[in-house]
Order: sequence, then structure tokens, then C-alpha cells
Amino acid sequence: MSDGARGHSRFHAVRSRLEAMAVEPGPRGWFLEFLVFGFKQGWACLFGGLMLALLLGTHFFWPDDAPLHRYDAITIGAVLIQLAMLAFRLETPKEALVILIFHIVGTVMELFKTAAGSWQYPEASLLHIGAVPLFSGFMYAAVGSYIARVWRIFDFRYTGYPPAWTSYVLAAAIYINFFAHHWTYDIRWFLFAATGLLFWRCQVWFRPLHVHRRMPLLVGWGLVALFIWFAENIGTFARAWTYPSQNDGWHMVGLEKLGSWYLLMIISFVLVSLVQRPKGRSTAP
Repeated sequence: MSDGARGHSRFHAVRSRLEAMAVEPGPRGWFLEFLVFGFKQGWACLFGGLMLALLLGTHFFWPDDAPLHRYDAITIGAVLIQLAMLAFRLETPKEALVILIFHIVGTVMELFKTAAGSWQYPEASLLHIGAVPLFSGFMYAAVGSYIARVWRIFDFRYTGYPPAWTSYVLAAAIYINFFAHHWTYDIRWFLFAATGLLFWRCQVWFRPLHVHRRMPLLVGWGLVALFIWFAENIGTFARAWTYPSQNDGWHMVGLEKLGSWYLLMIISFVLVSLVQRPKGRSTAP
């Protein structure tokens, strides 16, 4: 058995033991379920967590006179992380394909946004396209990786999910608006309203332990967007990228960015839904 297969088997052995534990009614049972929920969430965040560790580690410890640019080291590290995710079977080939698409979608957006002055990459690099170092696409890929993994690990099921084609149209409109609002009217408030109209009845059912729990999908997206905002603050603190307002010193990214991340979440979710087809609650075991 390969090291990757062994690592994959160990995780599933731990997960199986946790899920086999008896859950007592009351606070002790709820606490155990909460612990397993946290364990699964942490496992789903593996790609993003490793990327943040890479950003912070190179920020604090990368020598200024190193022969390899820090940004290039981050890019190489990100590639190795992605290869390891596949080698250890932590992502399926189909999930990796969707993440690659998201990587390309994110890089195109980065090229446009940096040219428009929305944000910048202050350090030099050899591995870049235009003003965008290649590691930037992996930050978007980390979001896609999380959604794909959390969907599978928590066995997502849905009630009230709208017709799939409507989500595709919504995601396309959101992506176009990220570019078009620089020349025309910003329709993000219309997009928020359309999102609410389409998904206000949708419940996501997730299984932390033995039974499926439910949450409004709109709330789930909001929580994930909030944690992405926290990660963005870590990224800008590590000088992986900066906003113009941070040129004179780091400060927290404004809360208004939560709206942008919320909309980006929808694009990510829809891309993953191309592989992880939304299943109805009635098909749950």
C-alpha cells in the first residue's frame, strides 16, 4: 500500500471510530457531535490551512537575500500541496478538475483587478503572469477545495434547491459583474436580491455524526464568507497581497469585502455542483 493510500485509510479509520461512538441524549451528546463537527471542518479546510501556514511562514522566516523569491517559493509550495492532496487521495480527480477551473477563473479575475488597481502584489517574482504571481490562483483553489471536500465529508443533501440552470445563470452574472462594474453600474445589490429569491427556501442538510442537521444555505454561505474574510486578513497581514489603503501600514480589511466574498462563494459553490450534484433530502440513507 502506498503512503498516500495509508494516509487516506488512517483518516477514514479515525472518522469511522468517531462516527461509531454512541451519542447520549443531552449536553454530552451535543458536545461530542460538536467536536466531530469541528474535526471534519478542520479536515475540509486542509488545503486552505496549509496555504495560510505557507503565507505566514514565509512572511516571518523567508530570508530577504534568499536566491529564490518568496512569491516563487509560495507558488512551488502550493503546487506541492495540490499534488499531495491528489497523491494522498484527499481530493478526487473530478474535484481537482473543478478546482483547476476555479484556479483559472480566479487568475483571470486577478489579472483584471490588479490592472484596475483594486489590489496589488508588492514583492518581486519570476513565476507570474503580468503583475500576478502564480500562487494567487491557489488562493481561489483553496476555496474550491474546501467546498468540494466539506460537501463530500458532511454528505450534503438539499431541500428547496432551485433548478440547476438558474444557479448557473446567477453565477455567470456574478462573475461578469466583478469585471463590468468598473465601466457600468454595479448590480451587486440586484445579485444579492436574486440570490435571496432563488435560495431563500433552500436548506442544506449535513451530517456531523449520526444524523443530518439542517441550516439555511444562505446562512451557510454567509458563515463561510466570514471565515474567508478572516483568511484574507491573514493574507494581507503576511503581505501576500495588499490593498491601496494598506500601503502605509497594515490594517484589517473592511467589512464591505464580506459582500464580495459572499458572491464569490456562490461562484465556487456552483462550480463544485457540476461534480457534486445536489442530492435531495429524500435520497438520504
